[in-house]
Amino acid sequence: MTEYQNLRLLAFVGMPGAGKTEAVDYVASKGWPKIYFGGIMYGEMQKAGVEITPASQQIFREQLRAERGKDFIAQRAVEEIAKLVQAGQHTIVLDGLYSWSEFKVLKHAYHHELEVVAIVAPRHVRHHRLANRPERPFTEEEAMHRDYTEIENIEKGGPIAIADHYIINDGDIETLHKKIDDIMQSDTFAE
Repeated sequence: MTEYQNLRLLAFVGMPGAGKTEAVDYVASKGWPKIYFGGIMYGEMQKAGVEITPASQQIFREQLRAERGKDFIAQRAVEEIAKLVQAGQHTIVLDGLYSWSEFKVLKHAYHHELEVVAIVAPRHVRHHRLANRPERPFTEEEAMHRDYTEIENIEKGGPIAIADHYIINDGDIETLHKKIDDIMQSDTFAE
């Protein structure tokens, strides 16, 4: 395991509608480069000639994990992180860490450098957000199906359970941003 001088990796985890994307975008707006795990998957879909739709993403992600390992995306993310570090980056935000297998790969590669922040919100709040988002809104049934699928098929609960920090995101965006700032400025961040 290599120690990296002054490297800080920040990964946000949580269930659909919790606010992960908003959190990642906020940190990225502070100048942190972003590695988007979904972008890695989209690249694999394009290579395979698969049209990118919500249904095809889920099917392809599960096939990819079955064929190349549950940690395939994280292995690729480690390569992307190494390229950014080599280019002189010292702070990187990770968008899309989902599974326990992915967490273990990242934690092994970047043990002391990785901080995981779980964004959590009550189910009714998350589902309301998913129903009212402008892109791909979900019905209650679709939201519940997505929750179950991500817990059962993607091992999503592990990284949430073992996170270094927790943010309850049941308020407005400004409150979420303040909670993120508080974590990033805390003495325990990247100890």
